[in-house]
Amino acid sequence: MSGAPPAFRTMLDTMNHGGRIANARYSAVGYVHRLDKSYLQGAVYQRDLWREMFETWYKMAALIQSGLDLSPIITHRFGIDEFQQGFDAMRSGQSGKVVLSWD
Repeated sequence: MSGAPPAFRTMLDTMNHGGRIANARYSAVGYVHRLDKSYLQGAVYQRDLWREMFETWYKMAALIQSGLDLSPIITHRFGIDEFQQGFDAMRSGQSGKVVLSWD
């Protein structure tokens, strides 16, 4: 789940045919979602799923534990001492997921 345009585009590019898109909030300002691309992929698009948010987190945790490859959506990695750079990357709107590591 993300409202950042680059993350949304990456999601569409990497999802399987017939995948489900759960958008819990509005997308980033200035981005128009191309429904034609979603339609061609057979995506099921749902909005405003706040009541299902916790269930979504449980499902995502299970996917990660089963070995889901998250590398296509991770665009930046920083040490915890570089947290400000991570927040700046997110704020720029040019990032996917930013990972802060305690190592």
